[in-house]
Amino acid sequence: QVQLVESGGGLVQAGGSLRLSCAASGRTFSSHGMGWFRQAPGKEREFVAAINWSGASPYYADSVKGRFTISRDNTKNTVYLQMNSLKFEDTAVYYCAAGLFGRRIYDYDYWGQGTQVTVSS
Repeated sequence: QVQLVESGGGLVQAGGSLRLSCAASGRTFSSHGMGWFRQAPGKEREFVAAINWSGASPYYADSVKGRFTISRDNTKNTVYLQMNSLKFEDTAVYYCAAGLFGRRIYDYDYWGQGTQVTVSS
């Protein structure tokens, strides 16, 4: 069992940066792939970024490639999402998830409650 708690969301102007954190409880964190997803009002939840159990091979949605960076620290049971050059369209609730190393919602078994990111234009 893995419990996930996101933090770091907030209000930022377009062009600004935020770093999201996702703290995991449970001894199996380091064996899981981790992902970040987001859901804007009226839209489906969409993939943002994923990273494998060792922190290698991160990959990103095309919409955030070059602006967002996913990383993890297995000694702290934490995964991060550094978001730079934020755009209005990045506004959403951001969720972290633990499971397989994939870009599909059903690749993940455990989900956090989400943290709101609002980008003002």
